[in-house]
Amino acid sequence: MSDHPKTIILTGASRGIGHATVQRFSDEGWRIISCSRDDIPEHCKRDPNWTNHIPIDLTEPGAVDAFVRDANAIIGDGPLHALVNNAAVSPKTSYKERLGCLNGDIAGWREVFELNLFAPLALARGFAGALRRGSEQSSGAIVNITSIAGHAIHPFAGSAYSTSKAALSALTREMAVEFAQLGVRVNAVAPGEIETEMIGAEYEPLINRIPMHRMGTPEEVAGCVYQLCSDDFSYVTGTEIFVTGGQHVY
Repeated sequence: MSDHPKTIILTGASRGIGHATVQRFSDEGWRIISCSRDDIPEHCKRDPNWTNHIPIDLTEPGAVDAFVRDANAIIGDGPLHALVNNAAVSPKTSYKERLGCLNGDIAGWREVFELNLFAPLALARGFAGALRRGSEQSSGAIVNITSIAGHAIHPFAGSAYSTSKAALSALTREMAVEFAQLGVRVNAVAPGEIETEMIGAEYEPLINRIPMHRMGTPEEVAGCVYQLCSDDFSYVTGTEIFVTGGQHVY
């Protein structure tokens, strides 16, 4: 590992895509600063590259500002090379019914947008200075995790989640233009059906809509995120990459 490893901040790190992404960056020798509602597994605490994990619920009032403050204190005057906005929420009823436009509380929509859209914006602003310092050494990057549901009606993703992800796709383009002035690239990764603990048997019929005839893995999404943060993609910004096995082309 380099004496001066690159640093990444990632939200929603304790499981699924976020956890796989942390593992990929750690394997590549990056230093990881992360957060999630839950603490990380004990064996992850022995990872020498996963230097700081802050258990915090970003939906709580003031939590985003607190995380920015604490993470910036860890970074100090050093550089930040990548920010991955992965944390998100997709609420359902107690019996897992999809929440559409006609059911559910409007306050619930605001909660979804606070985490799925406004938190990535606030985090990007809060770490802009550190990201600019990172871009002086290499290609600084932000990656927003969007979703295939932000581009087409999904049978299980609720309307609030889908529209928040569509908004995050648009925000990615806006940020790409403005952050280019800081030397920071901004892109998005839109996963399709990925095998995580949130996937149940009800998702099996969707495989027929996937040209590759299988679900993806968190590691495949993590690999795409890593490449977008690497110098190999130093001239790529404002792009959204679909990791869907071709499902998005239908």
